[in-house]
Amino acid sequence: MKKKVGILYGGKSAEHEISILSAQNVFDAIDKSKFVPVMIKIEKSGQWQMDAVNQFDVIFPILHGPFGEDGTIQGYLKLADKPFVGPDVLGSAVGMDKDVMKRLFRDAGIPIGKFLTLRSHEKVPSFSEVKAVLACGATAAPVFIKPANMGSSVGISKVSGESEYLAALKEAFQYDTKIVMEEFIPGREIECAVLGNEEPVASVPGEITPSHDFYSYDAKYIDNKGASLQIPAKLDEETTKRIQELAIKVYKTLCCEGLSRVDFFLKTDSSAPDNIIVNEINTMPGFTKISMYPKMWEAAGVNYTDLITRLIDLSVSRFERDKQLRTSR
Repeated sequence: MKKKVGILYGGKSAEHEISILSAQNVFDAIDKSKFVPVMIKIEKSGQWQMDAVNQFDVIFPILHGPFGEDGTIQGYLKLADKPFVGPDVLGSAVGMDKDVMKRLFRDAGIPIGKFLTLRSHEKVPSFSEVKAVLACGATAAPVFIKPANMGSSVGISKVSGESEYLAALKEAFQYDTKIVMEEFIPGREIECAVLGNEEPVASVPGEITPSHDFYSYDAKYIDNKGASLQIPAKLDEETTKRIQELAIKVYKTLCCEGLSRVDFFLKTDSSAPDNIIVNEINTMPGFTKISMYPKMWEAAGVNYTDLITRLIDLSVSRFERDKQLRTSR
């Protein structure tokens, strides 16, 4: 019997439009010999297109950013007792918050760049004070300012001088009450997809080369020439292996299951093994058929339709495992 799959999309976040694109691609590509897909839209206002998820066998929440990727929807679906694709409540929540994420990475011994956290009620440090912590003596090096809980490069600024600093803070605080400020790391931008529950596996890595100043929202979704993608990335065997191993360690550190994409910097001013820096994890990455996550798996031999099937199967498997644990207590 075919499983009825609710594809949950839209949402209240600034990544609403990206979610729509991802969801439509999933709907088009899902194996309709196994599943009956139904689109469930959440408007920007938060209003749902339908009242309940109880009529579905499994939910595929293609939601990016706050109120979708941050544990909010995941908690609701657990209360509704429905299997769902992607990490659980904990993995989703800590994966969304760049401040908490980096602290957990640091505690696990995962290599990360220098960062500072600032909340909206706290005293704003001067740009020179920020540079003293993040720039490592390189006075000309820029810093990145980001909302702590946001994706798709929304609200991110690359700041090189005092005149840009306050404007960048204002921009980031439009999206969150907490922001992170990060050091600039010169190097290549490498990504790696992870798939699985208890025994996750990593894809071949891919590389992004932005044509803009950095891999901004416009470069990702508006400018067709915003970046060039190289899948697989041109890496030696040892570097590829270390990135894959580190991607899985990141995944496990944040208690992720289902899927995630881990983003790295491959530093140009350091030699192995100190040249790999983890930037962040994305627990519900862009999921159009040309997005990096499915493209990396395609390069590893898993096509888009089969990837969707695997993710649904993983969600059901986790649900049955957890259900068995609950009933055995």
